Amino acid sequence: MSDPETPFRLVVDASLAGQRVDRALADAIGTISRSRVKTLIEEGHLTRNGQIVNEPADTLRDGMELVLSFPTPLPARPLAENLPLTILYEDRDLIVLDKQAGLVTHPAPGNETGTLVNALLGHCGEGFEGIGGEKRPGIVHRLDKDTSGLMVVAKNAMAHNALSEAFAARDIDRAYMALAWGLLPCSGEFDGAIGRDKKDRKRMAVVQSGGKTALTRFKLLEPIHASVSLIECKLATGRTHQIRVHLSQAGHPLLGDPVYLRRIPAAARGLPQDAKEAALDFPRQALHAARLGFIHPRTKKPLSFETAPPEDFQTLKMRLTGSTSESS
Repeated sequence: MSDPETPFRLVVDASLAGQRVDRALADAIGTISRSRVKTLIEEGHLTRNGQIVNEPADTLRDGMELVLSFPTPLPARPLAENLPLTILYEDRDLIVLDKQAGLVTHPAPGNETGTLVNALLGHCGEGFEGIGGEKRPGIVHRLDKDTSGLMVVAKNAMAHNALSEAFAARDIDRAYMALAWGLLPCSGEFDGAIGRDKKDRKRMAVVQSGGKTALTRFKLLEPIHASVSLIECKLATGRTHQIRVHLSQAGHPLLGDPVYLRRIPAAARGLPQDAKEAALDFPRQALHAARLGFIHPRTKKPLSFETAPPEDFQTLKMRLTGSTSESS
């Protein structure tokens, strides 16, 4: 048995060569499931000969040294908290809400309280716990902490299973609004597999091998001084940081992105001074989940929701364009 906080080390011998890494590790550890091992690998907790590995299906070779680390465990049942939520729709099966920027979706080390899950538990009561796993009750999909916009949350197992299947089958209509550096074409798509950045486990990257297929389609809504593009993005897949990674890889990182915008873009030179200051000072990625549509798991009727970007996003756009209008 392994101490869950002590990294597990495995040196591969001839008897293990040719096996999948997740299966071999699960068998060797003996106290956690293969699905848990797979998740840990995908989250960047496995190294092979000192290099991070993200692909659970990789094949073992004789002599490899694997080290699987375990994140600090969280309380099995997050605390219910009375926190404000902007709920657009609710029935006995699900909730559709407009998440504010700055709200973490689920508890994690450093953010054990004050999350969306804590707020949902406080809103729905004890009967809500346990749906979709103890750490993320009812959460079907997630938005990054500093991404605003629409989310759907299941309130029971039936809704959770049905919505999870719909997301997996890409039967969900999702559209995002974003402000990106540079001038993009009228429409197009980014197609590049995404995996954990091998040099920085907090970042994702477009990778040549070991990643997951990812496709982002976009259309240009408004060019701004030929330096910034207001775009709509639609996801054909749903990978971690997908829009942010694809746009950054293409040379069009999101305004304000603290992870994928590493230097002042050359496009900033084309902006008037006030607009340039607003763009460079924006404290988060300029990304908003603006549209969400799906088939209700019980009634089978289509539901569709749209929300405008929050005030900080709209103020940024007005300063970029020099507009004095309150609408964006």
